[in-house]
Amino acid sequence: MGEYQTVKLSTEDRAAIITIDHPPVNAFNSQVLADLDAAFDEATANDQVKVIIITGAGQLFVAGADINELRELKQDQEALLEYGRKGHNLLFKIERSRKPVIAAINGRFALGGGNELAMACHIRIAEDSVQFGQPEIALGLMPGWGGTQRLPRIVGKGRALELILGGGRIKAQEAYRIGLVNKVVPVGSVVREAKRWAKVLSNWSAIPMAAIITSVNEGLEEKNLEKAMEIEGQQFAALQASDDMAEGLAAFLEKRRPKFQDK
Repeated sequence: MGEYQTVKLSTEDRAAIITIDHPPVNAFNSQVLADLDAAFDEATANDQVKVIIITGAGQLFVAGADINELRELKQDQEALLEYGRKGHNLLFKIERSRKPVIAAINGRFALGGGNELAMACHIRIAEDSVQFGQPEIALGLMPGWGGTQRLPRIVGKGRALELILGGGRIKAQEAYRIGLVNKVVPVGSVVREAKRWAKVLSNWSAIPMAAIITSVNEGLEEKNLEKAMEIEGQQFAALQASDDMAEGLAAFLEKRRPKFQDK
């Protein structure tokens, strides 16, 4: 396992757990961004890892961006643009990961970049204490890591604009109601719940899981439904080459549990 200044990386069973650990509020800065990017690459490259969990240390998931660093970046438009690009690249990497990524959203806040990070993950589980929001407008800013794009795709244009323009916060149960998170759990149990999901997902072949993620992501980018269906069809047909498809079908007919080998 690599050593990082602001994140911790561990593995348990077939899951990699990346914990953002940047006291006092786990705010995003360039170092956190670089460490998270490198830790995610390490988890992705590990053949023993089938699911990746991202969470926060202490009482916070991610409270947002490091305001002091943003204040420095304000002096240089090109530097601010590059900061945004780095955030976009990391969150695209997470969103397009061929391994399922679970956000275990803990503590009190998933604001700004924290909410944007969570939205890039495939499954989002939150403690009932968490507040979500994109408060950038109160700082004379706007979301810069995909908040104006992923949020409307997840909750709809109207609700997204309400949250982004209003700069307010919503509680976890409201986030669940509008589809921003998949499940709400009691305080202190979110990582345990994420590990439970990871254990379930680890039973499946990595090949169709990757195909499903690709099909959903690329299909949503298509405005034409027929073209989106073609993407699905191509991913579906490509599974024919996998040993795991043959094993899954055989196991079903023989009434036994499949033994997938991820090939």
